[in-house]
Amino acid sequence: MTRLIVAAGGGGDAVAAAMLHAALYGDEDQAVILTYAWDRLLIDPLPGPRRPADFTGLKRLTPAVWAVPAQARPIAPAGSTLPRLAAELPHTFALLDPYQGAEGITHQLEDLVSHLAPESIDLLDVGGDILARGDEPTLRSPLADALTLAACCQVNAPVRLLVAGPGLDGELPPADLADVLGPVVHTFTASDAEAISSVLEWHPSEATALLAATARGVRGTCEIRDAGLPVPLTDEGPTVHEVDLDDAISRNHLARAIMATAHLDEAEAYSREICGYSEIDYERNKALWLKDQQPTQLDPATVWTQLNQFEAEARARGVTHTTFRRITEALNLSGSQRNDLRQFLINSRPEQYDWPLWRIPEPPE
Repeated sequence: MTRLIVAAGGGGDAVAAAMLHAALYGDEDQAVILTYAWDRLLIDPLPGPRRPADFTGLKRLTPAVWAVPAQARPIAPAGSTLPRLAAELPHTFALLDPYQGAEGITHQLEDLVSHLAPESIDLLDVGGDILARGDEPTLRSPLADALTLAACCQVNAPVRLLVAGPGLDGELPPADLADVLGPVVHTFTASDAEAISSVLEWHPSEATALLAATARGVRGTCEIRDAGLPVPLTDEGPTVHEVDLDDAISRNHLARAIMATAHLDEAEAYSREICGYSEIDYERNKALWLKDQQPTQLDPATVWTQLNQFEAEARARGVTHTTFRRITEALNLSGSQRNDLRQFLINSRPEQYDWPLWRIPEPPE
């Protein structure tokens, strides 16, 4: 028995797909997780998603789809979390290639469905930005989700859209999603989060980290990303909602517009027109800025001075938790230093490690 799970936005959605499979399908044969190799600039210094030609060691899964096994490697300077995910999780990770637009993704999906004859097809998005109209001021990364949504709506097979952790990606407030979210199909628990516990020790996804944290019962306000977006950690955090696919496509203006695109450039142009920007343009600009940034050493004295100041300011904003990505960027360190900083902080102040988040302490008396 094969389950196909499409990770709508790539990155952490692929990790959450593994948690979803464990929670919903248990000890069945493992899933094929179809996902982008799009790890943003924390892992990959190149803007945009990677394509099959950016890897060595891929395995042909179908005529149109490649699998990323543990021994695969991105070709430098590209980076990818997928080979390590394949090494640590008991699933097949298949590569979504968006360079032929929504039409290309639709073809890849149809090829997989024909080859696998899966028992079910789930389209999973953590946070809910797949339900964005396109004009929301907090929206940051609509293109990846819009492409997978547009493709899934054109596949001649039943696809179930699931939104996990409404609002946890910091892109859409949960209240904006309330009118379109359907029934709760599952509420993640601490034992569900165990399925991805080792992965979240190193994977940079913030939304999936918040999903796991809320599944463990962590509550409060978590600050994420370089912009310091405040995300409420509530009882709604660990829920998984089913959403009607027709409702989603009627709501998502960008997904509707790009359904017939045959190139990623076309989809980007629609994103600029409808949303006012392309997230890949943002990555291009940030990559140029990071290229000119001088590397700094991880100096403990400097780290403590800056961290204490950051925590005091975050506390004043009502923040109870933050992510290691947020700390890394707040301290003006590079993404490549995130894991070293994380390990240093956990070893130094283990009482503040509220897995997989960093707890902001109460002010000293």
